[in-house]
Amino acid sequence: MDYQQKLAEKLTILNDRGNGVLIRMNYIKKICADPKMRPAILTEKALEPAIKYINKKFPNIDFRGNIQNLTSIQRQKSEVLAAATSYYDSFLDVIEFRDHVYELLNTIDACQCFFDIAINFDFTKNYLDLIITYTSVIITLSRIDDKKALVGMFNCAHEMTNGSSDPSYPRLGQMFVEYEHPWKKLTEEFGPHTRSVTAALLSLTMVYPRRNLPAEQWRSAQLLSLFSAPAAMLDPACCDTMACEYLSIEVMERWIIVGFLLCHSSLNTNQASQELWKMALRSGLYLVLTRDEVLNIHKVSEDLFDSIKGYNKRVADIKECREHVLLNSGAMHRERRQFLRGAMMELFKVLEDEPGLLGPKALFVFMALSFSRDEVLWLVRHSENMPKIKTAEDYIDNQMAELLFHMEKLRRLMTKYKHVVQRYHVQYLAQFDALVLNDTIQKMYVCPEEESVLMTSLVSTLSALSVKQVENKEEFDFRALRLDWLRLQAYTSVNKAPLPIKEYPDLAKVMNLIQFHTRMVDSVEELLQETSEVSILGFYPRVFEKMFCQSSEETTMKCYLIAFPLVCSHFSHCGHPLCPEETEMMEKRSLRLCVTFLEQIAKQTSSVVLEICAEQCNLNDQLQPKHCVEAISAARHRKQKKPVPRKGEVQKEKPGAESLRKDRAVVTNMDKMHLLLTELCSCYGVCSDFVIYDHIVVPTEFLLSHLETRFSEIIVRMANYNQTTEEITRPSDLLAGLRAYTASLYTLSSYINVDVTRLVKNVLLQQTQPLDSRGGQTITTIYTNWFLESLLRQASNSLIVHCPTMHCFVNHATDNEPSFRAEEFSDISELQALAELIGPYGLKFLSENLMWHITSQVSELKKLVIENMDVLVQMRNNFDKPEEMAHLKKRLSGGENVLKRMTIIGVILSFRSMAQECLKHVTLSVFELASAAGFRCDIDPALVAAIRNMQTDSTLVDEEYKLSCLLLVYVGVSLPTLALDPNSSYSRERGGHNNNIHCLATSINQLAAAMFTVQNKNIEQHLKEFLLLCSSTLLQLGQNVEKMEIKNRESLYLLLHMIVQESPFLTQDMLERCFPYVLLRNAYREVYRTFIFTQD
Repeated sequence: MDYQQKLAEKLTILNDRGNGVLIRMNYIKKICADPKMRPAILTEKALEPAIKYINKKFPNIDFRGNIQNLTSIQRQKSEVLAAATSYYDSFLDVIEFRDHVYELLNTIDACQCFFDIAINFDFTKNYLDLIITYTSVIITLSRIDDKKALVGMFNCAHEMTNGSSDPSYPRLGQMFVEYEHPWKKLTEEFGPHTRSVTAALLSLTMVYPRRNLPAEQWRSAQLLSLFSAPAAMLDPACCDTMACEYLSIEVMERWIIVGFLLCHSSLNTNQASQELWKMALRSGLYLVLTRDEVLNIHKVSEDLFDSIKGYNKRVADIKECREHVLLNSGAMHRERRQFLRGAMMELFKVLEDEPGLLGPKALFVFMALSFSRDEVLWLVRHSENMPKIKTAEDYIDNQMAELLFHMEKLRRLMTKYKHVVQRYHVQYLAQFDALVLNDTIQKMYVCPEEESVLMTSLVSTLSALSVKQVENKEEFDFRALRLDWLRLQAYTSVNKAPLPIKEYPDLAKVMNLIQFHTRMVDSVEELLQETSEVSILGFYPRVFEKMFCQSSEETTMKCYLIAFPLVCSHFSHCGHPLCPEETEMMEKRSLRLCVTFLEQIAKQTSSVVLEICAEQCNLNDQLQPKHCVEAISAARHRKQKKPVPRKGEVQKEKPGAESLRKDRAVVTNMDKMHLLLTELCSCYGVCSDFVIYDHIVVPTEFLLSHLETRFSEIIVRMANYNQTTEEITRPSDLLAGLRAYTASLYTLSSYINVDVTRLVKNVLLQQTQPLDSRGGQTITTIYTNWFLESLLRQASNSLIVHCPTMHCFVNHATDNEPSFRAEEFSDISELQALAELIGPYGLKFLSENLMWHITSQVSELKKLVIENMDVLVQMRNNFDKPEEMAHLKKRLSGGENVLKRMTIIGVILSFRSMAQECLKHVTLSVFELASAAGFRCDIDPALVAAIRNMQTDSTLVDEEYKLSCLLLVYVGVSLPTLALDPNSSYSRERGGHNNNIHCLATSINQLAAAMFTVQNKNIEQHLKEFLLLCSSTLLQLGQNVEKMEIKNRESLYLLLHMIVQESPFLTQDMLERCFPYVLLRNAYREVYRTFIFTQD
């Protein structure tokens, strides 16, 4: 008969089912209380009258007589039915669960089962868990404010749809009414079960007081220390109550407090019950029902006992216990956490050094994890509901990171060396436990058939184990064995059992030991979850984030901060199939919290790294040649024996002085930063990655991402661009600073395993683009804007002059002080630095912007040509007729404008050529990319592309060709007007003209080549025609005797010579055929003579 009751199976199934129902009820409570997640049928305005009516009349609602109040439901009955069905079914699950619990508890009472946590541990634990789960379900259900509205609306819609109420509605309504005051009803229900519940609770008398000790006693007993008995270090850690040693103290307190609330009569009749109850009441203020749903134990107990006669003394006890908690509990738990931090560190260090000890000392690991978990959970639930006391600091722990960190390290150590633990316990089970169990069975004088079959099966299973199974990596599964042991406990715990387990405590001790050993073989991960899972932190996000902030403020806690994101991986284990919606919600919350923590750690680490880099950059800057002027000056003073500077003047320290120190105890700022970096970087060494739900999280990627963002910002900031004042850092200075930063960044790889090369390449590659990955400005954009808006704009106004001899731009002498010195930004070293900074891609972007400005000028030139087209056509046909040309020239307008725009194009092309020459060491593809790489081409491909892009579908090729020819005519006939400009004089020192007209040679050659290439015409032929035209007009200039026109005539002759020299299509022979060489020779002599005269 007792075998047919299947008590063990029912307890197992009902506990799992009850846990799911409890989680479901808590989820419904949470979403109904959250305005953002609240069901739509509860927030819709049209349904408000119906909800008020249902709440008022529940459960006896007249669905037919008061149809006016329920009209809104009538209109939306199908939507209401669909929305409320899942909630209605969930409440029906509560009724079903309650019915099965009633039945099982009554069966257990009828069987007069024996309960003792030290003997039939699993049977007793499952029994007490079922009681607590059932109570928690009822309490949580009673806290759902909208349950009546949801059930009433469902039933109303059901009746309107089907013509009758749901069959379960009366029972459901009755249950809601009965549990309006849940504790009163529950105490009535559990009255008949008092004997069994009290017996089970009293068995904790030998376990709970031993676990609930202050830290001083733990310390004096050297709890969790492997060094307390060095001689016994290799002895297996075992005792008569193995499972009780790592049983959560929070679970025991919940059993005791809730159990004695339900079966309170023994508190007045049994002194042991009263002592146990009072001890639990002194432990804290709150107990967890589920998730973040707590029970204010003193308030609930006081309210319940106030309503019962004869419990005045118990009420006084409750008040006294509450005062004790307020005065002592916070400090006691603070001391426990302090002790556990040290004990956990010691235990981990020993086991990490000697992982072989994990076999015999595995119990120590689970005890340490369970104790620590209890303290974490206690602090979390009390921090969220902190009482108003003077010693609030007892409920704040800024060292929580360390405790969580050691818990994670122990968990990972146990998982890493699982095979060691497995191997040890397989041998233990086969070579010791099986023999002891067999001897114990042989000594039994009574052994019924069913029990005999079970125990014989246990012995044979254990005896068959061997180390080879571990070596062959076979999968072990002892769940059936443990279930058989639970069945055996149930069979032997009933009254008048043929084999009463209370008379065979040795059998219970052996089997409890075997159960622990089997769990060490096949379910280490499950036991780790049971003893160290702290997923409750996911339901207290505010407390969790506050703990992180408090720990991150402590320098000594920096190295433990990684524990917080690692804890987020626990949250995936707390879900239940009965509430998949909660799993989805927790996944989002877990990832959010994890990302928040890793972002904060990465932010702190990157700040320290870049602060060190900035300091190194400053030290490197002190070694730059520009800072040695003072040292050179001082050396000259000493050599010339000039007076020494006065005492008041502060002597500037030489670079390197910061490294000299007389006392090692003196800690510099760099020392502090390196120490802080060491602490932060040790976080990343715990694990390379971890899993949260189905997401793989790599902590170092967050650091690299932060460094990438910050490094990009720093590079842009180092450029120091000010558009208003035209200030910008010289490219060589920026490159030097960037190299110093990069060199310092590479030292990060000596702290943690990160790919700094990838980081640097990513950042520098982004800086060669117009925008970085975040859409921010880069140095490519900044320097492009500066060279276009500052240097080239002034060059186009002749305030800055292109200097071919020095391959740079220089400031033209003016009365006003220039905003910058052009040669400091445009000489070869600076442009090489620029090319290294922005690379081929950056120079391509610079070139594209330059081409845009050139095409703008070309468009304006075409307009001028069109305006003077008739005159230019005639001049082209009559260039060899001086009189006709003189007459036509008077009709020509805009000549100076044409030359000005051509000069601007020449200046831009000259700058582009200088910049590209600095890329010769970079190798790319041929032709078009060869130009980007700094190699000269006879025809500029970028300019050809830009000219081609100016054309539209409606553009006539012949018309464009005509404009190109006439543009050259326009330029050629306008050249003599340059002689009137005093700045047209040739400077021997600079190798060019003072108004940049020497750049015309570049613009004429390259623009003509590009235009005629686009039009597929002969470039050489047209340039010859241009040369003839220029020669003719300049020779006519030589015949003019007016001083103003002939003042800079020689300089213009040299310009003609420069046009031929720079052209790949014109030769000196061609020039001599149309322009006497003697004029060029005389022009050079005159220009050089003038230079010598001005120098004198």
